[in-house]
Amino acid sequence: MKKIGNLKMFILAFGLISGLYSAQKISSNNVKTVVSGTSTLHDWKMTSTNGSFIGNVSGNSIQDLKYTMTSKTLKSGKGPMDTNAYKALQADKYPAISFTASSVNVGKGTMTGKLTVANVSKSINVPVNITKSGDAYTIWGTLSIKMTDYGVTPPAFMMNTVKTGNEVTITVNAVAK
Repeated sequence: MKKIGNLKMFILAFGLISGLYSAQKISSNNVKTVVSGTSTLHDWKMTSTNGSFIGNVSGNSIQDLKYTMTSKTLKSGKGPMDTNAYKALQADKYPAISFTASSVNVGKGTMTGKLTVANVSKSINVPVNITKSGDAYTIWGTLSIKMTDYGVTPPAFMMNTVKTGNEVTITVNAVAK
């Protein structure tokens, strides 16, 4: 009877240990993010390469995904435009933009998660493409949102003669190992 108890404990311990080792943590600290939109004057874009991504690979999925970027790392190459964007995003008060999701499968599909901008969180669906090459995972996704849905007033300048469109497109590209 004691041998059966020991065998059960061995099987349980083996299962727990193999479960811990089957999940592989991946991360990246140079996620490229591009935010683009329109204005009454011209189309525009801002880029950051300072985002971070973490997740846990288990089988054919990535779980517990978290993407974070500091608003002020977005740059357009035009100082006044950057200043207006940071003011609209309330970047001093709410410096982080983040996205979290519980799970996504490797391949092409849709990831459901929570996007937080200017301290306003919304559930969203993001079309993504995730590929694996060796121990690296490339995660690419793009979506359009309305700034006003997140409490962000589209920037305007030159006495409101130049106005930014409400809709922006966000593209994120991470290579995580």
